[in-house]
Amino acid sequence: MPDTQSSPVYPAASSRLWTAGASGGVAVAVLLALAVANPRLAPALVLGAAIVGLTTWLVYRRPQLPLAPADGSASAASADRDTAAPLLDAVFESLADPVLVVSGGEADDIAGRRVVLANRAARDLLRVQGDGALLVSAIRDPGVLEAVDEALFGGLAREVDYAAAGTQSRHWRALVRPLPADEEGRTLALVVLRDETDVRRMELMRVDLLANASHELRTPLASLSGFIETLKGPARDDAAARDRFLDIMAAQAERMARLVADLLSLSRIELNEHIPPAGRVALERAALDVADAVSVLSDEKRVRLAIEGGETASPVIGERDQIVQVIQNLVDNAIKYSPEGARVEVTLRRGLTAEGALGPWMPGATRLPLLTPDRAEGALYAAVTVRDHGPGMAREHLPRLTERFYRVEGQKSGDRSGTGLGLAIVKHIVNRHRGGLVVESLPGQGTAITAYFPAAPQRGGAREQA
Repeated sequence: MPDTQSSPVYPAASSRLWTAGASGGVAVAVLLALAVANPRLAPALVLGAAIVGLTTWLVYRRPQLPLAPADGSASAASADRDTAAPLLDAVFESLADPVLVVSGGEADDIAGRRVVLANRAARDLLRVQGDGALLVSAIRDPGVLEAVDEALFGGLAREVDYAAAGTQSRHWRALVRPLPADEEGRTLALVVLRDETDVRRMELMRVDLLANASHELRTPLASLSGFIETLKGPARDDAAARDRFLDIMAAQAERMARLVADLLSLSRIELNEHIPPAGRVALERAALDVADAVSVLSDEKRVRLAIEGGETASPVIGERDQIVQVIQNLVDNAIKYSPEGARVEVTLRRGLTAEGALGPWMPGATRLPLLTPDRAEGALYAAVTVRDHGPGMAREHLPRLTERFYRVEGQKSGDRSGTGLGLAIVKHIVNRHRGGLVVESLPGQGTAITAYFPAAPQRGGAREQA
């Protein structure tokens, strides 16, 4: 007889347990008898007997949950619920998706929608201070609020799109379901937010890549096709024309390669733009690496590159390759638009507030913030400013500088023209780093562009590594 003292099984459960064991034993005996009587079916019948026997043994030996006693007392069930409550709370808090339970109040009182429960993910995303917070203060999207009302007062389940506010765009799918009323008679609804940011970004990346590539590659491809037809026809035996056309074709092919590389780089940056980096980067070392990389270009243009303020370490929170790409794109533009013999200054600053980073750099110039980060109280930034003494830009051009393929009419950038994606890449990288971007320009006096990044926490006595 099995020992049932370790598990508090009440009489009804014990009776069901013995009934299951007896039925399983009879079934095994019948299957074995049939196996003896039918040798051809013996393997299948023996296997069936083994399965039935194993199942019966598992049911017979498994730990039994306490059941309510026959006298109607609910003490055992209540104790079980008390034990499970902390586990359910821990599971609710650990869910990766933001989850809210909302109460209704009066149907015509939108201020009566209150957050009854919110897990950690919901509190972090929506900045819900605690239970009882106003739903309209946490979620201001009319579509989500309408879906909540339909679940509360119409008993309807809805799914709507929700775009979270902020500098870094996030896309969510809000699943709203009605819940049974609570003990106080309040109508309740469940709101679950599923993050679809990556899916949306991948779709936008695909659409933008096809649209931009087809538009920008059309011109060089048409040029290459025309020169190829000329070389196969009238210029077949003209050595001078052949060499000149081949040089032009090589330049067009190089332009297409740069364009494809920039498009892919921009797509990768946009795909991960909502994921902030967590590394540490020393701005002055990144600037020195950029100076070495562009030395050939600056020598060709006879442009002097000066780095100022790099005597002390200026560590920022970021990804080194992308920080270097920001500085290099800014310096490349400054060199290309500078006249021969001009000077390009790269100035590094640290310990700045957001207002200090946005401060004026060129007296009398038009200043415009192209990107402003979400303000955090007490946040400090380190900034890199690249100033050239080129032709400058009029006020109307500044708001469009970070648009893809936008170029200022009437300005030449030298023999090696850009792809029109450099500042767009800069903006998306700075946005991913939760930083800011500001431009100042004055026609005839040049342009200064400042990118600033959140300063990394100081390490006591530790050496900063690039």
